[in-house]
Amino acid sequence: MELNLVPISITRQKQDPAWNHCEVFKNGERLQIKCMYCGKMFKGGGIHRFKEHLAGRKGQGPICEQVPEAVRALMQESLNGVLGKRDKKQKRTPKLLACGSSSSPHVVEKENSISHDDIQHGINPISILDTFEADSDLALNGKGEVRKGSRGRKRGRDQSSIAKSDSCAKNNLALVPKRVENTVNMAIGRFLYDIGVDWDAVNSVCFQPMIDAIVSGGSGTVPPSYEDLRGWILKNVIEEVKDDINRNKAVWQKTGCSIIVEQWSLKNDRILLSFLVYCPQATVFLKSVDASHALYSPDYLFELLKQVIEEVGAENVVQVITNCDEQYFFTGKRLMESFPSLYWAPCLAHCVDMMLQDFGSLEWINETIRHAKSLTRFVYNRSVVLNMMRSFTSGNDIVEPALTRFATNFATLKRMADLKLNLQAMVNSQDWLDCPHAKKPGGLAMSDIVSNRSFWNSCVLIARITYPLLRVLEIVGSKKKSTMGYVYAGIYRAKETIKKELVKKDDYMVYWNIIDNRWEQQRHLPLYAAGFFLNPKFFYSTEGNIHNGILSSMFDSIERLVPDANTQDQIVREINLYKNASGDLGRPMAVRARDNLLPGEWWSIYGGGCPNLQNLAIRILSQTCSSIGCKPNKISMEEMHETRNFLERQRLADLVFVQYNLYLRQMVLRNREKYSLDPLSFNSKDVLEDWIADNEIYPEDYGSSDWMSLDPPVANRTPLTPSGDETEDFLGTGFTDLDIFNGLKGVKEEI
Repeated sequence: MELNLVPISITRQKQDPAWNHCEVFKNGERLQIKCMYCGKMFKGGGIHRFKEHLAGRKGQGPICEQVPEAVRALMQESLNGVLGKRDKKQKRTPKLLACGSSSSPHVVEKENSISHDDIQHGINPISILDTFEADSDLALNGKGEVRKGSRGRKRGRDQSSIAKSDSCAKNNLALVPKRVENTVNMAIGRFLYDIGVDWDAVNSVCFQPMIDAIVSGGSGTVPPSYEDLRGWILKNVIEEVKDDINRNKAVWQKTGCSIIVEQWSLKNDRILLSFLVYCPQATVFLKSVDASHALYSPDYLFELLKQVIEEVGAENVVQVITNCDEQYFFTGKRLMESFPSLYWAPCLAHCVDMMLQDFGSLEWINETIRHAKSLTRFVYNRSVVLNMMRSFTSGNDIVEPALTRFATNFATLKRMADLKLNLQAMVNSQDWLDCPHAKKPGGLAMSDIVSNRSFWNSCVLIARITYPLLRVLEIVGSKKKSTMGYVYAGIYRAKETIKKELVKKDDYMVYWNIIDNRWEQQRHLPLYAAGFFLNPKFFYSTEGNIHNGILSSMFDSIERLVPDANTQDQIVREINLYKNASGDLGRPMAVRARDNLLPGEWWSIYGGGCPNLQNLAIRILSQTCSSIGCKPNKISMEEMHETRNFLERQRLADLVFVQYNLYLRQMVLRNREKYSLDPLSFNSKDVLEDWIADNEIYPEDYGSSDWMSLDPPVANRTPLTPSGDETEDFLGTGFTDLDIFNGLKGVKEEI
């Protein structure tokens, strides 16, 4: 897979079942499709060619050898027109097709032609478009231009035709048969409500393929029994997951891997440890252990981690990532003594989160957050006020969920600052003056806050000095790509931005000291600085000689990760080739690719002239810096460890194994659903609780707190957190401030 590809969300308007079995990426101005099963990348041909790939039909592309048989059968039926005919019978309405002139250029988008605007922005097609067949040759590109298939010539669309067709669609919308669709949705809803499942289940990447498989089976499809689910079906899925893990093991040998230890506190003071393995291709779950009885025993924890390292292969492990608790500090030291070719690393996302926590503890920032929370709590507990706010913000919310609670504090201040004029327009409107809540204590306080210039000045300044750290947190918490080559530059840029905003040394050093103190507590600087050194975009844009602290960290990494002394000497000699951009490293293509390719991919393509340094660079740049940080609620680990029957515990352990690995797969494959979540939803509870929970609601307020009267937030609002391209722009090039580097020297490898 090309590492410079940026994942793109697939909108619900993409109706072809093949969309549910692929990922879509942006490569410059081009869009490419990747198979979920074999990883084959399609750079052209559209969804029809990809469907042939899944169906096993020999045509213009290779056949997928790893697709499940049920999916292959579904794709074959779709190509044969079985699904198309069924959908055609249910959805197509002659009256709608008769609407408008036959010579009108009113057209629909061809299903197997990817429109970047549709995928990126979620443009909703006119309802009438659903009545045409998926294989229609006519296409609308979303800009009022008409094209014939994927090769047609574009023509301007007459505005009167647009108005006529839009009006026709609205007038005949009621003619579209919704009864069948509503019946299906109601049946799904009743089932989910009955079993008490998390509503987020409908966002699972497995949900639509399940629906497609049921449809392909026809009305006589017999569902699996209770014994089927806990028997042969579970066995088959276990084998599928194990096959995926075995394929990943081959990657571990080339890129190295990171062992991640997740710690969960459950009821009755039970503590569980989950062991995961990260590599650029995927993160996989190995097992979980009940460590309640011996977590604080250094010997037990060491033996447990030692066993996992040996299971993965010590030669494959670059680092072991844990949280920052004291028992892991001592265990990490013993691991590095016992395995001299790997590192122990505290979770970097936690480190950055602690920086934000320390920022929030400063009195003036804490006071601003407190006022902002009083405003949002008032708004989000009264449906009338919430609807009014959304009407003035075009459906956008004034709270912004982020990766952590502390990050959410600053992300929300940024969101509120962006919507300042909207909120001020609201409290100065006649609608607000006529609202009974405006005259109550909470409403009066809200008006005072929104009208307070000092409050907004504080919000803007806080947003400016903390937004760089939010971006760093987004980088280190990324599930899309390896982050080791970016974090050092990210911390540099955060400090640089704070210095530019505050100017005076006495002012910015308060925040620099917070960052430096937390950074030094990582005790794991060599790999981060080595990642900076080996990232060609940053290395070649650094003016003058590279900072000695960075070079020293690079040597530390060589000595630890490369046991053989002869290979170490060869790497040092090859560093001179890298510095001078000799051979293929200096080709015009390689120079251009410094900004376009991810660093690991760059070394893989152009680093052949210095093979030893190339291998080391790929191993370092292919690592993550943080733990996953979230456990899926649906996994009943506690139930597994409490089961006293040995056979049933084995079965539940296998179920957890399947669920966790499917969940980890979804973290990369699924759309970024969190940005379209309603802040009031249960899924936002962990990070938004402090911003929407109001303990001061009076009895008279309950009449205005009807969830059924709420207007939903917009589903395609622009997220605050940056996209991959924006992150690259934030990191930029050029690193000349020695004061920043001196603060980041940190500690040596010894811990």
